[in-house]
This record gives sequence, C-alpha cells and structure tokens, in this order.
Amino acid sequence: MTRGEDITSRLAEGLRAARKARGLSLDAVAGLSGVSRSMVSQIERGESSPTVATLWNLTRALGVDFAGLVEPAPRPVIEVTRATEAPVMTGHGRGLRIRILSPAETVGRHEVYDLVFDPGGALESAAHSPGCREHLTVIEGRIALRAGEEEQHLGPGDAARYAADRDHAILAEGGAARAILIVQDS
Repeated sequence: MTRGEDITSRLAEGLRAARKARGLSLDAVAGLSGVSRSMVSQIERGESSPTVATLWNLTRALGVDFAGLVEPAPRPVIEVTRATEAPVMTGHGRGLRIRILSPAETVGRHEVYDLVFDPGGALESAAHSPGCREHLTVIEGRIALRAGEEEQHLGPGDAARYAADRDHAILAEGGAARAILIVQDS
C-alpha cells in the first residue's frame, strides 16, 4: 500500500467513524456539508480522494479536524465488550454455545471463549497446528477432558492445560456446564 493509499484509507475510516459517532446518515452529512451524498459515500469507501475544499466542508460538518481523521485513534486503556455484544459461534460441537471473548485481531494467536454446554453437550476438535495449547477452566458443572489418549474429569474451579495439537474433546458430564477456554497457538 502506498502512502497516498494509506492516507485515503485512514481518511475514509475516520470520516465514516466520525459520521457514525454522531449518529448521522450520509444524507445528513451531505446536507450539513454541501457535499453530495454520493461523493461522501465514495470518500467513505476510499474510492475518491476529496479536494481540500471538500475535506474542509466535511470536517466542519462533522466537528472534527483533519489530523484527527488520519491519525490512528488512541486505544482506550480499558476496552469493553458487553455480554450482549460478544459474537457467538455456531456450528461447532453439539449442545454448546460458544461466545468469543477475545478481540478479532488476536485470532490464530490467542483466543478466549466462553463455553456453555447443555446436558450432554460436547466440543470435539481435530488436532490444531503443532505446538498449540489450550487452557480450560471450569466455571460450573462437571467436564470430561480428553487430549490424545489421556482423560481428566474436572469440576468447578479446576483448570487444565493441554496440548491441542492432537485430537481433543471437552464434554459436559451429568448436566449443564460452563467453562472458559483459552487457545494459544505457537
């Protein structure tokens, strides 16, 4: 990506974020700035580079400065994902709900999941990449954990660490269960 493409991309993201943060539609920004709706949309998609005059009108309408649009926003000290906003994975295991607790940018390196098992629920996994490890902590209920040929039975508060580069399974025993799973890939 060239420097010009990088600035265009950051400008597009910054304008879109500023508009959404103020709860404005494309039509509203067009009305406030005098820039056509289609041009605002093209700029936000990174398909058009605005002139200085267009950029001036947009930043005034949104109440932001140009530098604030192209500089990366500082990361907050505390990042929060509300329980109702955490993505849920489907199609994995049976009798199981998997909420993703880790940020998207850590996928493949460090993943954190909230596992909620119905009675008899299970998560059976094929071997992950070489060196991958999982850390499982039981919150409620009882869980049978298998990794390769080994099996352990866990209760509330128990934590297990195991090689996930072999077939492995997490199974609810005798009722519903809940656990936190951390996957660390090497």
